[in-house]
Amino acid sequence: MTHGSSREYVILQDALHRFLFENAPIRGEHVHLGDTWRTILKHHEYPAVLRNTLGELMAAAALLAATLKLKGSLILQVQGNGPVSLLVVECNGDLGMRATAKWKGDLPQGGLAELVGDGRFAITLDPRDGSQTYQGIVALEGRSIAEILQNYMMRSEQLETRLWLAADEDHAGGMLLQKMPDKPEQDTDAWNRLGQLADTTKPDELLELSAETILHRLFHEEDVRLFAPQPVTFHCRCSRAGVANMLKILGREEVAGILDERGTIEVCCEFCNQQYHFDAVDTEEVFSSGIIAPGTDSRH
Repeated sequence: MTHGSSREYVILQDALHRFLFENAPIRGEHVHLGDTWRTILKHHEYPAVLRNTLGELMAAAALLAATLKLKGSLILQVQGNGPVSLLVVECNGDLGMRATAKWKGDLPQGGLAELVGDGRFAITLDPRDGSQTYQGIVALEGRSIAEILQNYMMRSEQLETRLWLAADEDHAGGMLLQKMPDKPEQDTDAWNRLGQLADTTKPDELLELSAETILHRLFHEEDVRLFAPQPVTFHCRCSRAGVANMLKILGREEVAGILDERGTIEVCCEFCNQQYHFDAVDTEEVFSSGIIAPGTDSRH
């Protein structure tokens, strides 16, 4: 296994590693989230069962975004009629991430089906360059985030994909294996063999061990090429200009009505809790000149 020296490896707190199996048409990725995940948790007090599910979806989004080599953003969204009505994660091409969830009442201790109920899974690719946005929507088929995404990738993209995901109050992590299409298979047993080896990974190993350590433990008899890590960060793209554009879409009359009723317009970002305030002077400048007033935004 081509990892270099046998030195002790240090966990990179927020990093994604790509790797390839030299003798099989299979690629893989490992992601570990520390500060990025804790920043998201700092903005919301999620119940533990919801927190862990959202963390798994976040790790999955980083893994899938890295396979796509995005210029824009990948958005994974789970919607349902259960106690948890929404989970959404956005990841851009630089692995800048944000996430949020909506729920009500006390949450049952169980799997995804108990949390979300009947629902759907949507994957959106937003190029953010003016070209067409792609969205695929499927029913929630699977008992976990990993199973849902594996089913989606096979049925919608015809890509055999395996995912292993984990999250707790401090970390989120995951690993992906994917069979590369249109590549000759010299080792016809490789996909099953490597999947069975990866199935021995425990959730705490995904959260506590480095990519090098996990790959050595699982695949030390394979010829694996590990690439340099790519950093993962928290990134929210909300802005005062974006809120101003939203007000323009609402229209002058609608905005004036809100101001008459409330005196000011307050918009809070659901991802990062940044608050934006617009009074009558601010909104008049938005509609008359398009210049965004500095305002007095605050964060809570």
